[in-house]
This record gives sequence, structure tokens and C-alpha cells, in this order.
Amino acid sequence: MRRDTQLDALRAIAVTMVMYSHFFAAGGSSFWGHIGVRLFFVLSGFLITRLLLEARSAAEFETAAALKSFYIRRALRIFPPYFAVLGFVWLVNPDQSRGSLVWHALYLSNFWYALHNQWTPWMLSHLWSLSIEEQFYIAWPLIVLLAPRRRLESICIGVILLSLSFRFYWPIAGAPGLARDLLPPASMDALASGALLAAWRCRTAGLPRWLRLGWPTLAAAFFALQWFGPTPENPVQEWGRWLLLEVLPLAPLVVVVASCSSGLGGYCGRFLDLSPLQALGRVSYGVYLYHNMVLALAVMSQPWIPLNVSEQGPGRFLVVGTATVIVASMSWLAFEKPLNRLKRHFPYVAKGARAGVQPRVNTSDGGWVGRTAGAYPGDGHKPPLMRDLHRTDRI
Repeated sequence: MRRDTQLDALRAIAVTMVMYSHFFAAGGSSFWGHIGVRLFFVLSGFLITRLLLEARSAAEFETAAALKSFYIRRALRIFPPYFAVLGFVWLVNPDQSRGSLVWHALYLSNFWYALHNQWTPWMLSHLWSLSIEEQFYIAWPLIVLLAPRRRLESICIGVILLSLSFRFYWPIAGAPGLARDLLPPASMDALASGALLAAWRCRTAGLPRWLRLGWPTLAAAFFALQWFGPTPENPVQEWGRWLLLEVLPLAPLVVVVASCSSGLGGYCGRFLDLSPLQALGRVSYGVYLYHNMVLALAVMSQPWIPLNVSEQGPGRFLVVGTATVIVASMSWLAFEKPLNRLKRHFPYVAKGARAGVQPRVNTSDGGWVGRTAGAYPGDGHKPPLMRDLHRTDRI
């Protein structure tokens, strides 16, 4: 089954964009890194919502039990490596990071950096996006499982519009700061767009005509503005450029996720089916989580490294990128995967529910890192709902 393994490949592409931005791009920042994070958000919104809607459709579904299982399973997947990183930072205290650890431990990293309007401590700066996702995980399952099914698409559209209205706040508020990118409403449009795609899929609806026909134009407009757009000369122009660069990629990203979840063919499909790409996707959470820490250690070890890792460029990208993937792979095999197996004790639907609603033993994970597709023996002989839940239960 290709369709969800290709989502692993999308994770690999997304995390590679982030590493390119942080290891190679001039100044340690690139729009590719931001697009990578936005792609992760769309994927998370899609997978989480699809999982919960399919569980909700089970004959013996119970809201309280499903919510309990969801939060426990998320904790098993996310918390151990996350708090291992925080423990390491507490021990070595780089960049005087201990003063902000409580914020990071409470998944409030985005608020910390927004309030201080600077990326200090730098080693933990990338945790802002994980905080956004965790804040989403707290509230969104309640909406998906408790709101009337017929209202879910309207709720998703409402969240997207709320996020858009948040962006219109900044010309009134004055000079831009980190808050406009780090507060939750700034990312809810991407998460809700993925959720909207899942809602369409669960009622077997295809993509709207305007989206199918219009996404190439939106993508072309984004790249034209990014590469050829004039430099803003005043705050209003800067706001307009920022607004367009945030909004224009959303529809293309949704179409990419929709296409890969259905299974692309041709040259693109064969590329996305490459085993190394999918393997990188399966450990992409660890790659993202550890990459700043590995970079700091590599810079400290520069005297023993023949390539230049102290500055942005190919040496840093090659050495630190490779080391990060190795660390993430070791973490997955030795640490995360064994803990992940505990998820079998927390099915979304109790034993005895109808066929296809009880998740199987987890050998991977969803969200940022999981293998959501069914490269498992016998999947081709299972009912469609069972195959879907076996994919989505990784999250």
C-alpha cells in the first residue's frame, strides 16, 4: 500500500527543508524551513482528524475511552524523547537555558519566545512548533469527538478564517515581532486545513473544484513573490508580503497531502516510494527534536572535524545532518520504539468492537514520525476501514 507510506516521504522532505534552513541557508533561515514546518502542521491536522473520525465511526465507540487512549498514546510517543532533550539541556545548561525550562516542559515554548521577542535560548528555539502541536492536541480531539459530524467542516473553515483574521491584526498592532508567527492562531490555519481534508475524505468527498484547478496558480504566485517580489519599503508592504507568503502555500500543501495519501504514481510516486526517504520520514520527529542539540555539539567538536561545521554551508549540512539522522535512528530503535509498543494497551475502541476499529500493535508512529501506511502482511485482505485504522493508529 503506497498511499500512507508516501506521507512518510513527505515528512522526510519536510524535515530536510528544516535542516537545509538551519544548516545550509545563509543566516540560518530560509523560507524552505518555514514551508517544511507548515507541511508538518497540515499532515498532523489531517492524520489526527482522520484517526479520530474513523474511531468515532465504530459501533462500540465511547468518547471518554477514546479521549483517554488518545492522550495516553500521544504522551507515550511524544514525551519520552522530548523530556530527554530537556533533561540534557538541564544538565549542560547551554546558553543559560535552565531559566526557560519550565516553559518548555509545559509546552509553552512559543509563548516564551513571543514574550521575549528573541530566539534565546537558541538550542530550544525549534520547540515552538512542537508546543503549537501539543496545544492543538489538547483541544482538537474534544471538538472532533463531541461536535456534530455535520458541523466539523464548518468548524475547520471557521478556524482557518480566525487564523486569517489574526494576521490582519498586525497592521493595527504596529511593528511585527515573533508573536505574529509563534502564537497559536498563526498556525491554526495549517492544522485546520489538514483537518478539513480529513473531514472531506471521511465523507468520501473529493477536493473542491477550485482547489483542484487553482492550486498551481497559488503555488506559482508564492514562488514568484518569494523569489522575484520587491523588497518592502514600509511596514504595510512588509505585512502584505508576509500575509501572502503565509497564506498562498496552504492550498498547494493540502493538495500535496491529499495526493500522497491517495498514492501518487509515475516518477513522483516512485521517488516517494524510495525506502531511504520513507525511513527518514519514520524518524523525522527525532531528527527535528535533536537537530539543534547535535549542531551545538558539532560546533564544540570543530577541532576534530575536518569539514567546516562552525558556519552555514555544505560541510555543516553534510556532517550535522548525517549525525542528526544517526542519533534519531538510534533513539527510535533503542528508546522510542520499545515504549511505543505500550500503545497496544490503550486501543481507541474497547475489545469486542466491530472488525476494523481496534488498532493493532504499533510498530511505528504517526504525527511527525510514524509509518501510517500499511506495509504489513495481509493488509490487502482486510476491510478498508481496518486498513485505515491500522495506518492511522500510529498517532
